Parts: sequence; structure tokens; C-alpha cells
Amino acid sequence: MHAKQTAAPAAYTLTLLTGLYIAQGIPYGFFTQALPVLLREAGLSLKAISLTSLLFLPWILKFLWGPLIDRVGAPRSWLLPLQLATAAGAALLTLIDLQHGFTVLFAAFFMFNVFASMQDVVTDALAVRMLDDRQRGLANGIQVGAYRIGMVLGGGLLLYVYARYGWKPMFLAMSALLLLCTLPALWLRVPAAASPQRVAARELVSGWWLRLRQPGVIGFLLLIASYKFGDTMAASLIGPFMRDWGLSKEAIALIKGTVGSSAGFAGAAAGGWAAWKFGRRFALLTFGLTQTLSIALYVLAAAHVGGVAMLWAACVAEHLFGGMATVALFTLMMDAADRDHAGTDYSLYACAIVITQGVAAFVGGAAGDALGYAATFAIATVVSAAGCLLLVARLDRGAGPALLDTVWPRRTA
Repeated sequence: MHAKQTAAPAAYTLTLLTGLYIAQGIPYGFFTQALPVLLREAGLSLKAISLTSLLFLPWILKFLWGPLIDRVGAPRSWLLPLQLATAAGAALLTLIDLQHGFTVLFAAFFMFNVFASMQDVVTDALAVRMLDDRQRGLANGIQVGAYRIGMVLGGGLLLYVYARYGWKPMFLAMSALLLLCTLPALWLRVPAAASPQRVAARELVSGWWLRLRQPGVIGFLLLIASYKFGDTMAASLIGPFMRDWGLSKEAIALIKGTVGSSAGFAGAAAGGWAAWKFGRRFALLTFGLTQTLSIALYVLAAAHVGGVAMLWAACVAEHLFGGMATVALFTLMMDAADRDHAGTDYSLYACAIVITQGVAAFVGGAAGDALGYAATFAIATVVSAAGCLLLVARLDRGAGPALLDTVWPRRTA
């Protein structure tokens, strides 16, 4: 077992990761929050706007190019071209007419997400390779917090720029923000994970499959999916629930947007500190169970206990403890990623989370229609608690990749 290191990450490492994760959040915030508003204002139908969901396909499939990024070239040789191409693409979008260039615009936005998802693989691999076991908790707090900042910039600031100054200044602002986030990468000197003679052709084509077959990986994927399922199942219903409960759109925006986002940011910071200070088991168990309790508050709200104050309490608790639990889980996922295959391993784990969120949201919606909000929130509470306890119990018994032995005390008896 490796000796534990207590030093915090170097200032350059934190600055680099912060910039790169903000850069990821900018396009995501724009595509999820600003773009639908712009397309609707341009007169596009809801059906056409719904096609933007296809823009996120590269994020689901990013594990496919993880082996290529892991095995070919140094991180800097990937980051700079990807970031510069994205910034240049944003500048070129100023030449497109929103009302008459939807096909070209859609293709350009799709490539945005391809580049951003590839950058995500490189950045996650860098975090695994540059940070030791103790530092990853703090770094994952920065990851979640910086990504949220990027979403605010992409979804809020850019929409404001559009409203005040128009289409071209908005994309020029996006380009400038992406270039600013790229600056720390100019000084990056981390070498390639593998020398050219070690790279086999099959590693570039199906390396993700070889990594998936490593001992303990599939079981670990199922465990992290179980940890997130109940929480996501409940989260998918919260917006409709608040509307059906009787809150106005403005009140929902205030509770879920301003207050909820602030609580989530605080949760990410606290979760990163706790994972660094107290270790993985404490963070995952404590925050997983407190996240479960936050879902239970929605059961009370659905039963009309506590009035609007209960809704506020539930929303703040959900974002606060959910942020803590997410950071703890992401930290564990980094621990389970091999340094020489960091991009591939972490991408597989992250894609499992994305798939879980999609399935859980569908299950939550179906259960909500059939059983009502109170019963569905109650089921989600039980599923969340069971998933948390299952993950901790199985890891205690030695489940998951052997790399976790360095951060998780195993009990084989």
C-alpha cells in the first residue's frame, strides 16, 4: 500500500484543472440552458429544438476514443489543438445566420461536443496522473465546482451577452473565455502515458474493451450505478413536482437555480475537503446517507407536510449533500483508474454514470405517472440508501479493481 501524502496539490495543477473544467462547462451550459432559448426565439419548432439532445451523443460514447488519447501523444499535444479548435469554431459561428443555417449550426455544435468530450478524457487522465490519493478529493471538489462555474458562464453570461449585444458578440465572448481557460496548458509538461513501442494497434481500436475486462471493473461499474440510481430517480421529478405543487416558474428558478446552485457549489467544496481529510469510506457513506435523507424531505413535501418551507429545505439539502456525494464518488472513480490507462478507465466509469442517469430518469418518470410523487420519492429514498450501503459493503469485502486497495481498507473475513 502506498504511503499517504497529505500535501495539497500544487498551485499550477489546481489552476490548470480549474481552467480546463470551466472550459468543459461553458459549452454544456450553453447547449442545455441558452441554446433552446435562442432557437425558440428564432422560430424553430419544439420538435426541431428537441434534436439538440443528439448533441450529447459524444459524451455517452467518449470511452471509444479514450484508448487513443491514453496511448498516443502527450496531454499537451491533445489539449492545445482541441481548445484552440473549439475557440476558433466559436469565432467562426459568428458567420452563420441563426434563422437560416440550422443544419450547419447543428453540425458545428456537434463538433463542439466532440472536442469538449475529448478534452474531458484528457483532463480526467491528467488529474489521475498528476494527483496522489489524498489530493484527488480536493481536485474533484474543484472539478465539480469549476464545471458549475462554466455552466453559469455558458448558460447565463453568454445568454445575457446575446440579449444585450447580439449573436456575434456572444460567440466572440465564448471564444475569448475558452482561450483564457487554455492559457495554463501552455506550460504543461506531462509526458505521454506510453512510449510508441508499447502501443499495439488493438489498444487504439478496442482498448476500452480490454480495460472493461480487467478484474473487478464490471462489478465496480454496477456499484457506482447503484449509488447514483435512487438520487437521480428523485432528481428527475423535482422540477415537475414543484410546478405541480403550485410554485411559479420564477420561484422554481430561484430555488433550483440560484439557491440550489449555490448549495451545490458549497457541497462540492465540502465534499472535496472531507474526502481529502477523512478518506473515501467516510465520505461515501456519510454523504450517501445524508443525500438519501434529502430525498426523504421530498416525501414529506409531497405529503404536504411543512408547506413551502419544506420544499426549500429539501432543495437546499439535495444540492448540498448531492454535491458532497458526487465529489466523493468521482474521487473513488479516479482511484480506480490506472495511471497508464487513466483516460479510458475514467471514461468508462463516467459513461456508466451517464447511462444510469438516463435509465433512472425514465424509471422515475414512469413511477411518478403510475404511483404519484410521494410514493415515488419514498421508493427513491429506499433505493438510494440501499445503493449507498451496497457499495460500501461490497468494497469492504474487496470488490472493485485492485487499485482501490490503496485508499479503501478491505475486509476479507
